[in-house]
Amino acid sequence: MDPLSDVLSLLRPQNQFHAGFDAAGAWSFDFPAREGIKFTAVMRGTCWGITEGLEQPIRFDEGDCFLLKSDRRFILCSDPTLPAEGGDHLMEVISRDGVAVHNGGGEVFLISGRFAFSGEHAAVLFDALPAVINIPKASKQAQVLRWSLDQLACELRTPQPGGALISTHLAQVMLVQVLRLYLQTSSELPKGWFHALTDRQISRAMAAIHAEPARQWSLEELARIAGVSRTVFAQRFKRLVGNTAMGYLTRWRMLMAADRLRTGNENVSTIAFSLGYESESSFSTAFKRIMATTPSQYRRRTSKIGPSSHFPERQDQRVDVNHHPY
Repeated sequence: MDPLSDVLSLLRPQNQFHAGFDAAGAWSFDFPAREGIKFTAVMRGTCWGITEGLEQPIRFDEGDCFLLKSDRRFILCSDPTLPAEGGDHLMEVISRDGVAVHNGGGEVFLISGRFAFSGEHAAVLFDALPAVINIPKASKQAQVLRWSLDQLACELRTPQPGGALISTHLAQVMLVQVLRLYLQTSSELPKGWFHALTDRQISRAMAAIHAEPARQWSLEELARIAGVSRTVFAQRFKRLVGNTAMGYLTRWRMLMAADRLRTGNENVSTIAFSLGYESESSFSTAFKRIMATTPSQYRRRTSKIGPSSHFPERQDQRVDVNHHPY
């Protein structure tokens, strides 16, 4: 797989929730930061979004979609000059009915889906993204998101066999479409591996690393794949990614190892050798340096937590008031 597909495959989106918001008149609601990310489609009308880190409020028109990161509180409103009120009463209605109606509704209608991801792995991707990514209605990505959110709503309203798998794949499709648009249209990407995907030469070397993570790569080999000199490659990789090529390779190996420790039954030695380490001790040293814990401690900690505690296989179609998508 390519680097973006590799990272997304580790995220395993779970905790899918869907909700609708139907409003009219003047309104402004403040929603606290939540885990995961939220996709929202504006099906009717116009509204505004405000969050930390944005110089100006963002206007969302009918047909637009947007992605909201988890680490920011978010104000959704009809007018950015209005004072915001808490949205707890809306969440109570959503938890009961799936759709909250404000002032009789009819002017603005939004549908949202929220997804949570594995913590350590999610940071690899989402730390490189802005708080909000706006997807204009004219883009093909917006069309895919609107369709996907509609399908998600159907899956959550009427659970059927295989629904958890379909919901997971819908989340991945939506995320890929947003990230593709962001890569294509953003002129200033933050430093990181995601930024490096826009560089034709460095991305070739990253793809080689992901294709053969267990290989004993050298800078010379990676530079040759990139088609530049060793010095140019090393400098450009560090400038774009914020880490050396060898450092990136080690971190990717450790993320793969962490995923296998958390979800599988392989012993540490098997994982170590499969990722190119000649001994369990050298692997464990690298793992502790990157993950701040030993492989055995990591496995015990994540097994105590249990994957279902944070990422249940499926959720009831009604939205829990403490885990709403707004």
